[in-house]
Amino acid sequence: MVYITRKEIFSSAHKLSRAEWNEEKNAEVFGKCSNPNWHGHNYNLFVTVKGDINPETGFVVNLSEVSSIVKKHVLDKVDHKNLNLDVDFMKGKLCSTEVLATEIWKQIEAPIGTLGCKLHCVKIQETEKNYVEYFGS
Repeated sequence: MVYITRKEIFSSAHKLSRAEWNEEKNAEVFGKCSNPNWHGHNYNLFVTVKGDINPETGFVVNLSEVSSIVKKHVLDKVDHKNLNLDVDFMKGKLCSTEVLATEIWKQIEAPIGTLGCKLHCVKIQETEKNYVEYFGS
C-alpha cells in the first residue's frame, strides 16, 4: 500500500459562533474567532489517497485527477468565499476546521474512489500552528 498526497491552497472567511448564544458567550468560548465581522485564513488542504502502484504507470493515481476532483467539489465552492454563508456543504454547521475537514471528506470520498484508489486523509492547515487531520468515520 502506497500513500500519496496532493496539496491545494484556498482562502476563506468564517466566524465561529452559535446563534443561540449571546455575543459574550461566543467570545468566551471562541475568542477572537467569534468576531461579528468575520475573519479569514489562507488554508493549506492536503488530500492523501492510498492504493497499489499500477505497474503500467508507476502511479497509485494520477494526482492531476485528484486535483480536478478537489477543485470541482471543494475549491470552486470555498476559495474566496465565506464558509458560513456561501458554501452549500457548510450551511447550518459550525465552521470549525474540524467540521470543515469532515465535510470536505464527504464531498470527495466517492469521486476519488472512482479513480481506483481510496481516500486516506484530509488535512487542513488553518495557521502555521494549527491543523486538523481526518481519516474518515
